[in-house]
Amino acid sequence: MTTKDELGRHGEQIAVDYLLAHDMQILDRNWRCPDGEIDVVAREGRTLVVVEVKTRSGRTHGTAFEAVTEAKLARLRRLTVRWLGERRERLGERFDTIRLDVIALERFAGDFALRHERGVF
Repeated sequence: MTTKDELGRHGEQIAVDYLLAHDMQILDRNWRCPDGEIDVVAREGRTLVVVEVKTRSGRTHGTAFEAVTEAKLARLRRLTVRWLGERRERLGERFDTIRLDVIALERFAGDFALRHERGVF
């Protein structure tokens, strides 16, 4: 595993811990299909929340939040539809709303700054 992979996994765990601390239920992590991956799928009340997690060790290539492009958001919307198609029967429920969030983490001097943007699309 590369240092970049380790950083990403660590950032994703921080994001999951944050979501759990904010009363969200984690439904899925690192869900993959041939078209891509969803980092975290969560439930907040009757809302399905798809979360893209971006972790950076600095701002050499821009902020972590800036790394989430319009193309990435469009791909996540398509992946969300696919995830729902595969998981809906297993979950046995419907959601009132679907939301796409971004959690951006940046490491400075060993500590992480977390930015949670709700409903980014």
